[in-house]
Amino acid sequence: MHIARIVVAWMALAVCVTAQSQSVDKVLADIRARDQGQLAISEEDGRFLRLMIAAGQRRRVLEIGGASGYSAIWMAQGLRVTGGSMVTIEYDPVRARELAENIRKAGFADIVRVVPGDAFAEIPKLQGTFDFVFLDAWKRDYKKFLDLVYPRLDKGGLFTAHNVVNKKGEMEDFLDAIQRNPALWTAIVSPAGEGISLSYKK
Repeated sequence: MHIARIVVAWMALAVCVTAQSQSVDKVLADIRARDQGQLAISEEDGRFLRLMIAAGQRRRVLEIGGASGYSAIWMAQGLRVTGGSMVTIEYDPVRARELAENIRKAGFADIVRVVPGDAFAEIPKLQGTFDFVFLDAWKRDYKKFLDLVYPRLDKGGLFTAHNVVNKKGEMEDFLDAIQRNPALWTAIVSPAGEGISLSYKK
């Protein structure tokens, strides 16, 4: 009887996980289909972020520029593995509502907190530090965001930023800062052409 209960419980869990996976896939596909402004990251970049969070055992994530939630949902999958949580900030009120709804539909409302508003005003209100930051906001503000968040980045934390290849001309001061800072190890990867910078705080 005991073994039978374990088997039944395992099967129920497998069905639940499969159903959630299908739900996540559907939400991601819906966001991509409606993304007329091309604000969402690529699927390959999403897979890369998920892997970085899961493999690095990241538990306190900050996203600046959540758009409609595509990148947040990819990262939340990694956080589900690590037991972590995330705060994602979106300036546009309409997109912020879409972001919150998409997070709910994907089943991550328990670990992802959506904050609408100006990130420059909202970040100082947040408690604690972060071990993973993903920046995908107004490109010319990247350096300002780095200066604001860097003191809150844990030792051993990763500061990542999107579009550092295809829009590098809009963020030269930021790229110079992360590559010249002696307290950072920085690399730039390009899973899908747009480019992601990875800066490890020593």
